Amino acid sequence: MDVARNLKLSITITADPNAVYNAWIDSKKHTEMTGSEAIIEPRINGRFTAWDGYIEGTTVELEPNKRIVQTWRTTDFPPDSPDSTIEVLLEAVENGTRLTLIHTDIPEGQSNDYKKGWKDFYFDPMRRYFDDASD
Repeated sequence: MDVARNLKLSITITADPNAVYNAWIDSKKHTEMTGSEAIIEPRINGRFTAWDGYIEGTTVELEPNKRIVQTWRTTDFPPDSPDSTIEVLLEAVENGTRLTLIHTDIPEGQSNDYKKGWKDFYFDPMRRYFDDASD
């Protein structure tokens, strides 16, 4: 497997795994969490879009409060490129939840963009969203 086409990123969020899990799979909460529209069918084989349609995919596996697996692609993927996969792992830790995101099968040459995108458009907004909720 080409390491450059895969990412593994982690963040600690000041919320319990249940809150993080629900925010990821609920349209309204996901929209509030990221600041951009998401439409999510919160079930296995449910479709989703995020960031006003820039991201789309299908939920493949759900393990409540622990794990989410989704096919994932953006409008920047080459048309003939297969979907990538994201796996979101949630683990309760002392100060909240450790979220580990594993993103595999990224189109060649796009990994650095998505690494920055996960930080700027997910991790940073998630920290703000959950920090504000705990005030």
